[in-house]
Amino acid sequence: MVKYFSNNIDIGSTWDHVVSAFWQRYPNPFSTHVLTEDVVYREVTADHRLLSRRLLMKTNRLPRWAERLFPAGISRSVYIIEDSIVDPVNRSLTIYTWNLNHTTLMSVEERCIFRDSEEQPATTQLKREAWISSNVYGLSRPIQEFGLARFKSNQVKAMKGLEYALSNLQGETPQRPLRDTVKGASEKAKDTAKSLASAAAGPQKPPQYV
Repeated sequence: MVKYFSNNIDIGSTWDHVVSAFWQRYPNPFSTHVLTEDVVYREVTADHRLLSRRLLMKTNRLPRWAERLFPAGISRSVYIIEDSIVDPVNRSLTIYTWNLNHTTLMSVEERCIFRDSEEQPATTQLKREAWISSNVYGLSRPIQEFGLARFKSNQVKAMKGLEYALSNLQGETPQRPLRDTVKGASEKAKDTAKSLASAAAGPQKPPQYV
């Protein structure tokens, strides 16, 4: 059985502004559990979409009852893969995330789609979905319930973090265009990608979501 979560939010900012803030939302005072973020892959496709893969490390506090069941040396950090697709033609930003470790205890997959609102000017529509599962025999249900409650709490913090980034952008004079923000992010990613490539076989191309 999998726990499913879905909600829809209207953000009172233009799509370009929201996408710019997305790349600059860390660090912020509402996401102190996010420890690191690294770009491991990035390309612009022939149809002008920007594909990115990032690796995030976050703290992973277990509930007290779970700490009694699992080894004391279990990692208190969780590694998250984030694949994103910026489609400037259709004006959408799609984000897929999932955890790499602790997947037996709990797996959380999330999809967020930011779209330019056709009904409301200067508004961006966000649809967020999450699927939470656990493979711990006999305890999967309470673990999923805990995961769902934590996800709801974290997505509220995530929205506050995005609003914080939006406020910072609104304070800039002049406001940076989306193309400049993406260009800066791409240039910043080059050094990270080179260092990762020297330590391993090289960054792998993310799945081609459509």
